Amino acid sequence: MIAVELVKLLRRPRTWVSIALLCGLPALVAVFLAVTKVGPGPGEEPALLSAVLSNGALFPAAALAIVLPVFLPVAVAVVAGDAIAGEANSGMLRYLLIRPVGRSRLLVAKLVTVVVFMLLAVSAVALSSYLLGTTLFTAQPGGVTSVSGASLSKTELVLRLGATVLYVGFSMLGVATIALFLSTATDSSLGAALGALAALVSSQVLVTLEAASAIRPYLPTRYWFAWIDFFREPILWRDIERGLAIQGVYVAVFLALAWANFATKDVKS
Repeated sequence: MIAVELVKLLRRPRTWVSIALLCGLPALVAVFLAVTKVGPGPGEEPALLSAVLSNGALFPAAALAIVLPVFLPVAVAVVAGDAIAGEANSGMLRYLLIRPVGRSRLLVAKLVTVVVFMLLAVSAVALSSYLLGTTLFTAQPGGVTSVSGASLSKTELVLRLGATVLYVGFSMLGVATIALFLSTATDSSLGAALGALAALVSSQVLVTLEAASAIRPYLPTRYWFAWIDFFREPILWRDIERGLAIQGVYVAVFLALAWANFATKDVKS
């Protein structure tokens, strides 16, 4: 079942169009940055983009900062929202469940497919941005300078970029499970995706609202950018660990809700 779902994912033009668009936006930013040589000031958003002009090896991190607030969550929510609702809307779900395929097994296969899409998307953005960054901008032979001002070797940079990819991917898993739960609750894949995005937009608004400071640490988007601490020397683990813990809670809760809803709801009618 997992193999079948992965083949379906890889054969869909939508998968590769989404990934191409995700890679295209940082590429466009890189071209403008290389032509004009005008970047944001130190500390201004997108994160780390101000350092790219002096070292293109940091562009993968800046690229993830560009796609993370909006474009990457949208792509993940669309794929996860379509996981069950899309099958139900097309009428394929009833045929899948008529075959000797358990609902839990089908749900796991859909989740694995979404995780693979997330890793493909984040890895593609990081790899394409690295190639662009080192091609269009200067790449310092001795390594890069961290956010804290200390020097990082090439090995340290690669390891920290890898950790960033995994952290961003895990953060998107929270988005995916919310959309997957909503996908089991409706036959509209668009409705499931929009519902997940509405929850995330609400979270982003509340994160910036001082009146919501009491609940801010528990919002799903609160620690999305904690991966920047990977580029400090030494690494500051406090927010990274909190971000992983918060996302773990959201993943566990919404996976449980998705399983409970999908296991008991009549989705064949």
